[in-house]
Amino acid sequence: MRFPSTAQERAQVKKQQKIKLKVLFLKILLKKLNMHNFEALFDYVQRLSGKTLSADDKQIFTAHFKPKKIRKRQYFLQEGDVCKYTGFIVKGAAKTFTVDEKGHEHILKLSIEDWWLADFESFYKLTPSRFNIEALEDMEILQITHNLVEEFIKPIPAFSAMQNVLSQNNTIAAQKRMQSSISLTGEERFQELVNDYPHFIQRFPQNLIASYLGLTPETLSRIRKNALK
Repeated sequence: MRFPSTAQERAQVKKQQKIKLKVLFLKILLKKLNMHNFEALFDYVQRLSGKTLSADDKQIFTAHFKPKKIRKRQYFLQEGDVCKYTGFIVKGAAKTFTVDEKGHEHILKLSIEDWWLADFESFYKLTPSRFNIEALEDMEILQITHNLVEEFIKPIPAFSAMQNVLSQNNTIAAQKRMQSSISLTGEERFQELVNDYPHFIQRFPQNLIASYLGLTPETLSRIRKNALK
């Protein structure tokens, strides 16, 4: 076995040993903190950004994202509260909604695994939210505060690139949803949902799908029956 002789070689060996120790530490930490939860987040960030997270990046994530369980019907956010956290959904589903003066719910968003929970206006501006976010199933999320995102997570290149892609996707989706509500019939809105999110039809109750589409449950039932003919 040849031992490193020059200062440069010794420095290189030392650097490699430090990397191996960091990777080992990260593996132990992830196992302790529920490995699959963080792996889901890592995969999502890398997939959307097209960039690889380093061992140091992952260590920063695990140090600042906190695992949290939310029971079915428990609120992640209530109207009037400031949205202090954003949460990455590892398991479960949620609805974002408002309640009118007659007590009727209006669904703005349905969220499942690999989606983010937050009222981002409230999250970034620290203003009272106009929305409610409630768990539709028992959920597992990884949550983080605005300050920690800005200080530790946003500087990570892969996360920053992911945010840009996510912002573009959300803008496109919001414009598409607005256009659909203005110009499409109920049948067309339902077909668009089937095309874009086919898993929603089996995942969520019909009354929630109807509210999301701006339809009555009776109208949606008729549309679905006609679609099966």
